[in-house]
Amino acid sequence: MQAVRIHRQGGPEDLVLEQAPYPTATVGDVIVKVHAASFTPDELQWPVTWIDRGGRDRTPAVPGHEVAGVVTEVGYGTTGLKVGDRVVGLTDRHRDGAAAEYVAVEARDLAVLPDEIDDVTGAALPMSGLTAWQALFTHGGLTAGQTVLVHGASGGVGALAVQLARDVGARVVGTGRERGRAVAEELGVELYVDLDRAAFEKLVGPVDLVFDTIGGDVLARSATSVKPGGTLVSISAPPPEQPTRGQAVYFIVEANRDQLAELASRTAAGRISPHVGAVFPLAETAEAFQAKRRGITGKVVLLVEPSAQTASRS
Repeated sequence: MQAVRIHRQGGPEDLVLEQAPYPTATVGDVIVKVHAASFTPDELQWPVTWIDRGGRDRTPAVPGHEVAGVVTEVGYGTTGLKVGDRVVGLTDRHRDGAAAEYVAVEARDLAVLPDEIDDVTGAALPMSGLTAWQALFTHGGLTAGQTVLVHGASGGVGALAVQLARDVGARVVGTGRERGRAVAEELGVELYVDLDRAAFEKLVGPVDLVFDTIGGDVLARSATSVKPGGTLVSISAPPPEQPTRGQAVYFIVEANRDQLAELASRTAAGRISPHVGAVFPLAETAEAFQAKRRGITGKVVLLVEPSAQTASRS
């Protein structure tokens, strides 16, 4: 099969499209024919891209840990999925990713992809959707009537956080660069603060939850924006300060079939939609990584199967 691989620690310029071994389905796995895939811009910097759980070198490595496709094989002892199922999921970071024609994935990390969702949209959903869900609800405890401040409200994660918060009846305030204002306001933020022009802490009153996707100085200044009893949740780094009479949480997203199925259900119903910023063919994966570095808002998706661009399965 064809796969995008990287043979040594480096950057996007070291990614190459080449022939690679067809994957093997071990116990609990399925083989997925990849229709579309996505990636995290900094995943080539993750230690798990280069070493396995035992600390051994695992290059050449295949990037892209978000997948949408069709199950073609079911491994021994695997339950819950069958050949022919359309699926979406977040694959194990310690294993090869989905920037390939086929990928072996633990079945528990996949959910059925409804027919109403096209493969490009599906591939944009797992990382951003699960991260936003776990930040808002698992760690942030957001409920109807509360207010959340989302830093990076027009990004892949931030855009879904805005939509999920609005969907449960919360009020949403967003921050980011001016180029993201239109997207954030269209998604439903009640107030958008351009971080280059204003200090958010002077314009936004104390909120129940701050969700940070930016880090740095923005994260360092966020604790003062949390109400007593509220929560500061970050995916960029551990918060350097605790909110007064509140809590601070740093987490790394985990695969979760039930949460992913709920995200897919809400997407199919039109209640949320991942923000896709650009789509590249598999052969242009290096360019896709570089485009994301240049500041494209939303998710960048790799189209692996050209016929899989729409929701139609005719």
